Amino acid sequence: MKALISNDDGITASGILASKKAVENLCETYVIAPETQQSGIGHALTLYEPLRLNKHILRDGSIGYGVTGTPTDAVTLALFEIMDEKPDIMISGINTGFNIGKAELTTSGTLGAAIEAASFGIPTIAISQEVTREDIKFENGANQVDFDFACKMLNKLAKIVLKKGLPEGIDLLNVNVPANPSDDTFEIANLSERMYVPVIEKRMDPRGKPYYWIDGDPYEHHEHGSDGHTLQNLQKTTITPIRIDMTGDTKKLKDYLEI
Repeated sequence: MKALISNDDGITASGILASKKAVENLCETYVIAPETQQSGIGHALTLYEPLRLNKHILRDGSIGYGVTGTPTDAVTLALFEIMDEKPDIMISGINTGFNIGKAELTTSGTLGAAIEAASFGIPTIAISQEVTREDIKFENGANQVDFDFACKMLNKLAKIVLKKGLPEGIDLLNVNVPANPSDDTFEIANLSERMYVPVIEKRMDPRGKPYYWIDGDPYEHHEHGSDGHTLQNLQKTTITPIRIDMTGDTKKLKDYLEI
């Protein structure tokens, strides 16, 4: 069995090695990811610039590949250039920080990579972890996030997916791990309305011209049963089933248009 592992944090991120560690006892792993941080890039594909594929020696001594493009570019090159057959599972992450909510899901590079793999019928897991200062430790003089619990949960879930595949009508699983989990069980949850409320910070450059930073405040009004509410109030690892097909109710539209 083979696993494709990618992310949006870049080939050198500690989370991608954590994913590799979580499943390397289950299958052969291929690590292909963007060369640089690509958070917020969504499902973007590079069409008007050439891409380069660079071999990397990862921190565990294994070989990975960095792509000078987006997470979607990385998955595309992995499937149609590097791997000689379709993988049995694809994992995107472990991302640093949650990926929850309807509004932000399509802007997430982590989900962008996952959606691209899932569009080819590959059972896919996108996994993200909340990070606090207590989760960061130092190894060899560099900051490393403690992904041990997320690795445990990913291994548990990957075993099931490798054995059973995904149920019909589910294209990928979006998993979010709290910083201080209450237990080692999964909670199935709906998507929240959103993760952040946009905040625009306006500044002035030395010549008196305005420029802007897009930021956000955490969204606090999560509905009961949503991923945001479960993570915030129950501190449980959430799984949300995702479908790529975004087609709405065609009958309602037909009635609305009276056709």
